[in-house]
This record gives sequence, C-alpha cells and structure tokens, in this order.
Amino acid sequence: MNNFCWKFPRLGLAWLAILLAAVALSACGGSKDSATNTTGQNGALAVSLTDGAGDFAAYTVDVVALSLTRADGTVVSTLPLSTRLDFTQYIDMSEFLTMATIPAGTYVAATLTLDYSNADIRVENSGGDLVKVAKIIDAAGNPLSQVAVAVRLDDRNRLLIAPGVPMHLQLDYDLKATNTVTFDTQGVATMSVEPYLIADLNHDDGSKTQRVRGLLDTVAPAEHTFTALIRPFYAALSGDHQHFGLTTVTTDSATLYDLNGTSYQGPDGLTAMQGLAPHCALVVLGRLEFAPLRFVATQVSGGSSVAWSGKDIAAGTVLARSGNSLRLKGATLVHSDGSLTFNDLLTVTIASGTGVRRQLSAASFTSADISVGQRLTVFGALNLDDPQNPFLDATAGQVNLEMTTLLGKVVTVNSADPVAQLNLGLLAINPHRATLFDFSGTGSEAGSNADPNNYQIQTGALSLAGLSPGSPVMVRGFVQPFGAAPQDFNAQTIINLTNAGALLRVSWLPANASAFSDVSATGLTLNLTGVGPEHCVFRGLAPTDLNTLGQSPQIIPRADNKGLFILRVDGTLQPFATFENFRSAVAEALTNGKLARTVWAQGDFADATATLSADRVDLQLVSPL
Repeated sequence: MNNFCWKFPRLGLAWLAILLAAVALSACGGSKDSATNTTGQNGALAVSLTDGAGDFAAYTVDVVALSLTRADGTVVSTLPLSTRLDFTQYIDMSEFLTMATIPAGTYVAATLTLDYSNADIRVENSGGDLVKVAKIIDAAGNPLSQVAVAVRLDDRNRLLIAPGVPMHLQLDYDLKATNTVTFDTQGVATMSVEPYLIADLNHDDGSKTQRVRGLLDTVAPAEHTFTALIRPFYAALSGDHQHFGLTTVTTDSATLYDLNGTSYQGPDGLTAMQGLAPHCALVVLGRLEFAPLRFVATQVSGGSSVAWSGKDIAAGTVLARSGNSLRLKGATLVHSDGSLTFNDLLTVTIASGTGVRRQLSAASFTSADISVGQRLTVFGALNLDDPQNPFLDATAGQVNLEMTTLLGKVVTVNSADPVAQLNLGLLAINPHRATLFDFSGTGSEAGSNADPNNYQIQTGALSLAGLSPGSPVMVRGFVQPFGAAPQDFNAQTIINLTNAGALLRVSWLPANASAFSDVSATGLTLNLTGVGPEHCVFRGLAPTDLNTLGQSPQIIPRADNKGLFILRVDGTLQPFATFENFRSAVAEALTNGKLARTVWAQGDFADATATLSADRVDLQLVSPL
C-alpha cells in the first residue's frame, strides 16, 4: 500500500512562529531593544528538541550548531559540540539539548544547523519493509549536506533573557512539513528537504514527557534535588562533561528510581543516589513546571540501569513473539562503543531470568509481560555476524517496557464492560501499520488472540466521554502480557482526535493548472481531479481521505484573517501574514500560468462542509515544463 493516508502526520503543537531556513536572519533583527541588552549580565536558557510525527521509522542526523540572534544583531552560539540523534525517538518526548548561560537581552531568532552527510533515514515502502533513503536533496534538487534551519520568535513572544529568570525554549523539527519522500519504479527512495522549525517558549502542555540524559553530578537530599551534566541524545558519556551544561532536577515522594538494577520510590531513592559512582550514566523522565521554571522527575534511571552505560542495546516494537524469541520492527541499535546503527528487523532472545521493568512503574514484571505491539528497549549482547539475521541475546540482560502508542478508530464503547471498555480498529502501533503485526499467541486460549480489527482496551477510570463508533482516537499505555488477552491493551491515556487540530495535505501529479476551482476572499476551493497519493486531512494522527467527503474541500482564513501563509513559486519563497495578501498572490501566479504541485494547511477542519479554517498554509507552484 503506497497511500499517504495511512501515515502519521506531525502533531499540532502550540507554536509561536516559523520561517524557512531560506529567510535570512537579518530580516529578524527589527528595532534595537537596548533596555534589555544589559552589558555584562547573563541569564539561563534551557533548550530542548522534539519532533512532530512524520512518515519515518528512523531519521538520524547530526546536530552541529545552535545559535540565537538578539534584537541588536548579536549572535550567540550555544552548542560547542555536535551530537547525533534520531528525531523519530522524540515524537512522544522532548529532550534537553543544552543548558546555556547567555548574555541578557531580547532574542528574536534561533538557528539549528543539521548535517545530512552521514544521515540514516528509513521509510516504509508499499510492502511495509523499511528501506534506507538513498538520495537526499534540497528543494532545488541539489544533494544536501548541511542546512541551517531558522525560526523567528514573534514580536509579542520574543525570548527575554534576564538574570535570575531561567527560560525554556523547545524547538520542534517538523518532519511532516520538512520532508517529502518519493519512490521510483525500482523502489528506491529519494527525500526532498525544505526545513521548518517550530518554537515553543516556556510551554509544556503535558502531551510529551521531558527527558534529561547525562551524568550524575551532585545529590542534595535535604533540598530534594540532584544535578546532572547534560549529554543529549547519543553524545558520548565520556570526556569533557561541561559542554552541554548542568541542570538541577527536583524530586518528590512520587519519583520512581531504578539504580543499578534496584527499585526505589521517593526520598529513599534520592538517598540511594548518593551511593552511585561519580559521573555515572543517568536518564531522567519528568515534567516542566513554571513560575519558577523547574524540572520535576517522575522516573530516574542510574548506573547500570541506563541503556547507554557501555552495553549493546536495541529499541523497537515487538512485531511477533514465539516462545522466548521476539521479532523487533524498526530497531535502533546502540553498540557498546557508542556507535549507532539501524535494522528493519531484529531477533531478540529472552529467558525467564531476563530482567523486566516498566516505564513509570515500581511493580514487578517478568518476561511473560512482553507481548506483540509493545515498545521496548533491550539490554544484551548484539551479534551481527550474519547481516541477514542480526540478533541480540538478552537471556542475561534486561528489557524496559516503554509507553506504546496506538492509533485507530472506535468500533464500540461500553463503559460497563469489565474486560474492554473501548474496542478499536487499529491503524498503527507506534510508527508501524497494524497489518504488519503477528498476534499469534497473544490470547489466553484458542480463538482469543488480539484482533487488530476489534482491539480490546481496558480503560479503567479514564473518561470515554465524546467517543462513538468511527471516532479517531490515540491511546497510550502498555500491551497485555503475552498469552493473556483479552483484554489486549491497558490504557494510560486516551486522546479523542475528533476535534484535534487538523493537517490537510494534497498533491497533484503531475502539477495541475486546475487544482483550485475557486480562489477568492472566501478561500481556496480544491479540485481533487488529478491528485497524487496525498489527499488527506489528519486530526491528531487519524487520517481522513478527502475523496470520501462527497464535496470539494476548501481552505478558508480564520476569523481574524491572520496566520502564516507561504507561497513558493519555482523555489522562491513569499511569506504573508494575512490570508488576503496570500490569496491575491496565489490568484496572480495562477493567472500567469503557474501550476499547483502541493498544498498543506493547518487549522480546524469540519467534515460536514469539508472546510479547513487555516492559520498556516504552504502552497507550492511551479512553471510548466
């Protein structure tokens, strides 16, 4: 199936402002702001990276630089070392990149420099196999190496750095808006990159877990805190540790600990941290709180309990299980020497003695808790002697069960059912389509294996209000133990996507002179005749084929006519702040013979009228060949 509509789009996060890297930073300076550019004073800024979901199983590149531009034109570099990361690991998570001390002042732009020279990017082909992108190009078709991605902070929401007032800036590299992947007749993948970056200032809506990775520095039980030297993503846990900064982590009575294989909770865990080796490996999951800004830990892993502490590890989703043999899909491999590779499929061997822990839980678990669909990280010994059958021996290792994400549509809702209050028709598990999974053996008896067309979810006390058959929904939680279904899944969070912010994307193949049946002040009416594989609207992660709505979709402005509207004509970028100016430019370009290739828009979508009220539109027009 080579149809865009099953794939994951980016999540609709709150955003301050965006610009393409093609927009020069000199345009961001604006007027001087001498009142906040205080000579000799500094402030603290925490910068984290995240990702909106795209069509990728792996998106591994090198982050080589991060700079901030002040209103007076001063440019401050905040990342002296490069680090490698896989953006797909951060769809449900945000990770601290650096804690920087920078000169006080008002900052109006940030630039993130990415290096694609050694990129490892994997996508699913029409058969569901993960293949490496063979060619990476820019919008003009040139091979891509380094690219500087810029974001401008809105005049009303500029980043103000002042002494004693720590700030948090989250940067979201929008994979859906940034990348377009095509396959040739031989199945070879080419990716075109047109970078977008989204900035969130002092924002945490709770939709993503925050993570700090690094090394333990000091422990202060009396203050209920500890400090960590940040080593983000896959940066080496050795060498000069000060480059990425130091952060203070706050704990409370609910904080869970996994330290050198032993579990703790509350103050006992913080006391036990004092016995860890200096500068031992550390991973902290938590949440941001504001006024004042602080990072509160929900789970702390330290010492030998950390996946990056000199062991081979694999992170992926269980595609199938037979006895003590697991088949992982989309396995990211981190070798004991710190190198990073990727395998579409990986065999993992476990045993009754394999240690098993679960994210955000102090309960006891065994290898029986590992079932089909579960996302996990495995510690063990990696064997790549046979490249066609790589495997990881975890019989004497450990498995960490991690939060799994389901995407589907409601089949039935029955809050009185003691087994499964919510039944879904599954579309995907984590980033993989549901049809790829083999649920054999998941049931407690013959005939009770998990059924992706009627996937049974225990929701406990979670609200089911507003859900009805056909409702798009996203569920996060953990798979039922192997051989124990039904139920099939135990929910921790349920997100009704019916009224979620929408992303519309349509492409015409070939580029079309009649892509819009109407271009007026009331909106753009799309003509779906001649569309390519992209013709969907997503709420959250759930796709709706625009051809099924029975009428022509329309993109209209918000009530205030404002937003960010980008018109690209033969690669030349024109951004507009109002829909009316954007619409006029579109009409003129079409009158001059330009052809529509791709449009995507973000806003609120109404199925009854097939109308998207947009605050963000990107339209690409090209000249006839």
